[in-house]
Amino acid sequence: GVVLVLAGLAAITFLVEGAILDWSALLLTDTGLVAKDQGGLGYILFSIAMTIGRLGGDAVTARLGDRRMLITGGFFAIAGFAVLLFAPIAWLAMAGFLMIGLGASNLVPVLFRQAGAQRIMPAALAVAAITTTGYAGILLGPALVGFVASGVGLPIAFGMLGALLIAVPACAHLVTARTA
Repeated sequence: GVVLVLAGLAAITFLVEGAILDWSALLLTDTGLVAKDQGGLGYILFSIAMTIGRLGGDAVTARLGDRRMLITGGFFAIAGFAVLLFAPIAWLAMAGFLMIGLGASNLVPVLFRQAGAQRIMPAALAVAAITTTGYAGILLGPALVGFVASGVGLPIAFGMLGALLIAVPACAHLVTARTA
């Protein structure tokens, strides 16, 4: 039940991270927002935001709680995708990458914490299952994004990533019901 939902949410979140790693430079250069030699700027900003978010994440999560962190972080990352995809200029697209990084930075740590807190299956097995599906998302996700992008284009494929992230705030109550 809840472990499968946690695993699916982890896979989605890791898929987003992997897709940004593998495809963000091409998205920025193909849309003409940056020159080819600056294509990595989006991923750099995403990574910096993820690092800052994770370093301060425990303090923020302690104040907000796991449920509100999943909702707030999820919606902030989704908004980042909207900013990125509709940005007419480079600096706005870069702000989108920052928003995605900050929003997504504490989703996986909260999901792991919830896996350890649930009582349906042993915590060690739940965390292992979630880790496995999460890393499957980071490994298989970019290939799936490339496949989808070949048919509909990279901006639409990125839009689909943002749409997939809706599952995180939508399931926040379900996955935190026993620990909220």
